[in-house]
Amino acid sequence: MKPANVSPRTYVPLDELFVWTLVNPAAPVLTGSITLSQLVPNCATFAYAADWWEFALSEDLPLVAGQTFSAGSKDSAPGAIDDARPDRWGERIIRHVDRPARLSILEMLLFAGDDRFGALGVSTSAERYLPRRIGPYPQLRDLGALARAMEEVQEQAPVTPDIQRLVQPGVTLGGARPKALLQTASGPCVVKFAELGDPVDTPLIEHATMTLAARAGIRVATTGVLPLPSRGPGGRPRHALTIERFDRMDLHGVPLRVHCISAKTALAAAGLPESYGALATVLLRLAHPDRQRRLREELFQRMVFNILVDNTDDHERNHCLRLGLDGYYDLCPAFDVVPTLQNMGYQAMEVGHDGARSSLDNALTQLSEYGLRRGRAIELVRAVARTVDQWAAHFMGHGVGGADMELLHASIDRDFLKTQRKAFC
Repeated sequence: MKPANVSPRTYVPLDELFVWTLVNPAAPVLTGSITLSQLVPNCATFAYAADWWEFALSEDLPLVAGQTFSAGSKDSAPGAIDDARPDRWGERIIRHVDRPARLSILEMLLFAGDDRFGALGVSTSAERYLPRRIGPYPQLRDLGALARAMEEVQEQAPVTPDIQRLVQPGVTLGGARPKALLQTASGPCVVKFAELGDPVDTPLIEHATMTLAARAGIRVATTGVLPLPSRGPGGRPRHALTIERFDRMDLHGVPLRVHCISAKTALAAAGLPESYGALATVLLRLAHPDRQRRLREELFQRMVFNILVDNTDDHERNHCLRLGLDGYYDLCPAFDVVPTLQNMGYQAMEVGHDGARSSLDNALTQLSEYGLRRGRAIELVRAVARTVDQWAAHFMGHGVGGADMELLHASIDRDFLKTQRKAFC
């Protein structure tokens, strides 16, 4: 039987939708309901279903019978429900391509679709899971057409049948870059494209940065690159970035979806500031005791790496936690790690006692948050710094071109960062 589908063309706005959990996609479980707040504009409220006692979706959504939760602010949803929203690119697609009859936060949650990030789904029914189905996904042979469609969306071109067929809401946490799901021989993956006007081949540089992070001992999402046709004769080489989904797993042949929450949600639920140290404290409480030490060390390494490669877009939605089958949270593999080339000198999250300042001295001011002694912290900084010191050869080995390398040198090798790096090499 063909699965039920919610269509943006026939959708009639509803003031109540239903959250389902799809850890096993073949057996969705009703988890709760979402409605529009009567007190705050465009704010969703959430209440658990009476028989949902599996796990709290986030710490600020405790399992309390009859409780209605609200984020209390405009254009938001409470706790982990907010992480089920589309990212900024996905919202753009819903507004430009889907164009449902209403564009409240409920529609954003519904039209993010059945294959969104994490394990939550949104349905028009409490009786059976009736989501906005997405697919079939573009295949490798569609890559060139998909890239063109992405550019047309960015240019706000009229919606064509190709755009409707190929371009669908994003499936990742916070981000504005064009992206889609791509069907490959090994299953669906996320594919990201450069934005119009990008001064560099961002997808190729992100792949080089992610693989450099892996060499520094950081767990990263598995990435690859696919060549794209040049824009016109003599155009510069272009690429798309593929990212293996880390919110999916296979258990003895059974495909499962993994419940994930952003660092933003985890920190807000704990009442903690948006800082690396505070996220390490969250791991101390939510991670398995046998894994806490390694996870907190790795978070420290990620912070140091982001500083040294000038990734200052390391905001709290670019870190997330995933719930294991043992009931404990782990850090998800690192993702969206790429030099921002802005030379800002401060990170998106707080680093240490000197706020968000992008300095290794600042990174070494709150070692107790990570359970680190200074000697061990210095070892970790040295390991990361020595790896980053080889960045140029690594990037060129991955095919990054000369013009892009000049811009990268002006950022990663500027005195502010290079002096810090060399001090630990």
